[in-house]
Amino acid sequence: MRLTKFTDLALRVAMLLAARPGAAEVLRTREMAEALAVPHSHTAKVVSRLQHLGVVEARRGRGGGLSLGAGGEGISVGWLVRELEGSGEVVGCDDDPPCPLRRACRLRGALRGAQEAFFASLDPLTLADLAAPPTGAVLLSLEPTVTRPAATGPPTTLPD
Repeated sequence: MRLTKFTDLALRVAMLLAARPGAAEVLRTREMAEALAVPHSHTAKVVSRLQHLGVVEARRGRGGGLSLGAGGEGISVGWLVRELEGSGEVVGCDDDPPCPLRRACRLRGALRGAQEAFFASLDPLTLADLAAPPTGAVLLSLEPTVTRPAATGPPTTLPD
């Protein structure tokens, strides 16, 4: 089974955030896209979906950014992949045109069982497991250098 690019990116986003629990600096979507070397538009769609699932919290405005949702490190990877991939069949028996063997085929059931076994093998893994050493250190090395303007005082006047 091959995961969609969307699911792959979503897992990478979640892993990167799981590697940074309690980080002083939060990452913004654009910084996340830069760190993972993917387009910002794709990352924004992934972050939106992860936010909808409660995996990611996104805060707007000054001081805003991305973080894992409550209990995010304990989220099952199997659950997350199921949510992102959906419950579709591995093969398209009912596509147009439908497979002529679909009424008596044993392949469909076998592939459905294999798909569920794939998901079940991911169920015991959590996002924290995926972000544990040595992976966490690698994930943190991917982060872009955050260069935000420093807080400054009132403008000063230079002597002539």
